[in-house]
Amino acid sequence: MPAPRESGVFVPILLLAREMCAHTMTHKDLNSLLKVVRACRACAAQLAHEPRPIVQAGANARLLIVGQAPGARVHASGIPWDDASGERLRTWIGIDKATFYDAERVAIIPMGFCYPGKAASGDLPPRRECAELWLDRLLASLPDIELTLLVGQYAQRHFLGKAAAGGVGATVAAHAQFAPAMIPLPHPSPRNIAWFLRNPWFEAELLPNLRRQVHTVLARNKEESR
Repeated sequence: MPAPRESGVFVPILLLAREMCAHTMTHKDLNSLLKVVRACRACAAQLAHEPRPIVQAGANARLLIVGQAPGARVHASGIPWDDASGERLRTWIGIDKATFYDAERVAIIPMGFCYPGKAASGDLPPRRECAELWLDRLLASLPDIELTLLVGQYAQRHFLGKAAAGGVGATVAAHAQFAPAMIPLPHPSPRNIAWFLRNPWFEAELLPNLRRQVHTVLARNKEESR
């Protein structure tokens, strides 16, 4: 098979990705895989800044959070959800920062691992290469995931397919049909405050259920680590 190219330049990282995919992943492989993911430069020619893939995962994680892509602040800090949206998300699910950033309890894998840059309004969509190269490999290394939170349209479209065709609002309203394995959520961005105000059922009905499920899953994780 010829070596893959990106804009006429060989990309060895893609060859390594394919080689790793050819073998069954085990828990011991996860740290090695994460090192390769974080070193990925497959999109370097398309980004206006240096790539900085940002993911969090531990082999024992039971909760998975799938968002869209890091924003500018997260790109600068290298810490997932290190912004106002992250503060709201942690309030929604009812856990503190120490728990949120414990990779052995919470995996955080966005649809795009690098900040995609600014669009005319907000950020550009997450690049597709991340999911194509890495998502299945990472998920295969997380066999204990019990609950997946799908934050925003890109995660929902990828994981739910046609069931998310009605848009984020309709998908979130239909959250019961995806239980207990997945819960779709709107993006917690301050830009969506108007949606939160128009849909009081979200805070009154969905969030209490979300917190119960998250706490149940994380409690089992904590018990097994003792």
